Amino acid sequence: MAATNGVTVMANGTPPAKKPNIQDTDLQDFDAVFSTLVKDLTAPTPKEQEIDVCKQWFKRVCEYNVPFGKKNRGMMVVQSYKLLKGNDATEEDLHRARILGWCIEWLQAYFLVADDVMDQSVTRRGQPCWYKVDGVGLEAVNDGLYLENSIFLLLKKYFKQQEYYVDLLELFHETSLSTITGQTLDMITAPTDRVDFAQYTMDRYKTIVKYKTAFYSFYLPVACAMYMAGIKDEANHASAKAILLKMGEFFQIQDDYLDCYGDPSVTGKVGTDIEDNKCSWLCVQALSLCNPEQRKLLEENYAQHDPEKVKIVKKLFAELELERLYKEYEENSYNEIVNLVDSFSGALPKEIFYAFAKKIYKRSK
Repeated sequence: MAATNGVTVMANGTPPAKKPNIQDTDLQDFDAVFSTLVKDLTAPTPKEQEIDVCKQWFKRVCEYNVPFGKKNRGMMVVQSYKLLKGNDATEEDLHRARILGWCIEWLQAYFLVADDVMDQSVTRRGQPCWYKVDGVGLEAVNDGLYLENSIFLLLKKYFKQQEYYVDLLELFHETSLSTITGQTLDMITAPTDRVDFAQYTMDRYKTIVKYKTAFYSFYLPVACAMYMAGIKDEANHASAKAILLKMGEFFQIQDDYLDCYGDPSVTGKVGTDIEDNKCSWLCVQALSLCNPEQRKLLEENYAQHDPEKVKIVKKLFAELELERLYKEYEENSYNEIVNLVDSFSGALPKEIFYAFAKKIYKRSK
């Protein structure tokens, strides 16, 4: 099985058989934009022949790192805009929404390329991490910077004449800074050279999640659609953000659970949170539940790149019944989110939030 422009195909080049639906059509329309954007960014030009070799490299960077995610963030821009504008959504504006969605996919690719280098991860989206590819190595750091800057080239090309252009620029800059801040807090909390559980608190964990994941994964797509639809007032953005950040927290706790208990053939990556000394939800819960003897065991075996020690940590997690605790959390948190949406009274249709919640509830990857 392979993928072209983000569309999965079988070995013989034919798409897998399945019943078409509206979402399939939306995804096909979304995927169709990708190759054009890569061409915008990397096509050789007579005035820049001296850097054609760089553009060939950047084309490879984009095609390897950007199109193979679940695309939930990018698609939510389009779906949110449709829900906001209804029948007033023109095909021209839907095309712009797809481009904005891809800008978020480029942003995520930048974060993932950098994160994999810092975490020394092995696989991402079912293939070797970019820095692990032959001939790449630490060049991946520069490639990550390129991926981020590609966003602003695309925004300039397609949105400079729109009245919300500056809003988008500020939103993407704010999102990048938020995510970088969250990554910094994550690394300060869990240094790579020692195990120090003193800062592994639920408050610290939630702060990391808010800045590192929730902002760009949940608020950013909806905020893009809101600006496109002419919704700029702070009150509506603030009320939407409150629910979306809660969803982001829910999503990250799921991610922590899947890192430990998920199937790599389904998730597309080998979980390394235990080895990497991550301040994960599972570890924070274990610290709050364990007795002194169990804590000592956790301190001696956590953050060790040794399969046997990882097994000891996972056995401790089992003794503390963290899987059961997670299942309880998942149900309670989902119900809390639904109640928040039910009571929402802002300008956005509640269907936007329900669509997000449906995508992440009981996900396996």
